[in-house]
Amino acid sequence: MATFDLIGVGSPIMDLLARVPDDFLRRHVSGDKGGMVLVDHDEMQRILTLLDHTPVHATGGSAANATFNAARLGLRSTFLGKLGHDEIAGAYHRTFEQAGVDGSRFKRGATANARCLALVTPDAQRTLRTHLGAAMTLAPQDISVADFQGCRHAHIEGYLVFNQALAEAVLTAARAAGCTTSLDLSSFEVVNASRDWLFSQFRRGLDIVFANEDEIRALFQDQTSPFDHLARRLAQHGVLAAVKVGKDGAWIARDEALHRIEPVRVKDVVDTNGAGDAWAAGFLFGHLRGWSLDASGNLASLIGAETVSHMGPIIPATHWPAVHGRAMALQPKP
Repeated sequence: MATFDLIGVGSPIMDLLARVPDDFLRRHVSGDKGGMVLVDHDEMQRILTLLDHTPVHATGGSAANATFNAARLGLRSTFLGKLGHDEIAGAYHRTFEQAGVDGSRFKRGATANARCLALVTPDAQRTLRTHLGAAMTLAPQDISVADFQGCRHAHIEGYLVFNQALAEAVLTAARAAGCTTSLDLSSFEVVNASRDWLFSQFRRGLDIVFANEDEIRALFQDQTSPFDHLARRLAQHGVLAAVKVGKDGAWIARDEALHRIEPVRVKDVVDTNGAGDAWAAGFLFGHLRGWSLDASGNLASLIGAETVSHMGPIIPATHWPAVHGRAMALQPKP
């Protein structure tokens, strides 16, 4: 029997959350609204000094968010990524272990911990600027089959694909250890830079691919087809395709089957940061527990909706008892 249901793989980033007007983006931040751009230390400091208030700190990172939420739901979870040497890294590690995530597979770097500044506009959309710090020093030679032994499933964030040699090493080691795998495409910038590589990995074998509206359109360079069509098209590459369409729910396609997942309506959206990661956590919990695709998708919608009701990518601990109760009520009857 496996020791862990899930191992998340990605960058353990401390999120810095700041509300800003749309004008702030136009005046001070280059690039598309809603995207993610890697920046150096100086650019991160420049943007921080322009804010009119101190950002709120929260553990983040795409696969890390998914792993954190999956552990809160009840999956036996661990995480592979490189922390820094500073107090931010220590706080990150403590927070994960307090949430029930095994911290023994974190690696340590010699530089400062990674940070991601999430600029949240009044429409609740987040524009991300990320300084990877120690996380960027995770290298292919750091990855081994032993990192994945005792794990059933490896969930990998698309941001790793910016370093294709590293992503290749992770997938190769996970497969060799007998893990099933999932990849969250994470950003349309990732897809635009890596389309050929992604299709090569689909051919080699990926079990689940998560994509949002922008990512699936970038993958197929198709700005007009309906999302159910694009989900079917992705499934034709041999993967279970989970295409998230925000407030309109999701489509899940596997082989010839297509499932429409209804959204959970949210009256007051506070922050969309981490919603897709939470959706993946809910889906993976159900899927790895043997739930149907419909039930797993409904749980994913519930966890994603709860996340956008709060500032930051992590559902506050005080809300988890009620969330867990609603989640377990979705479990299919035997």
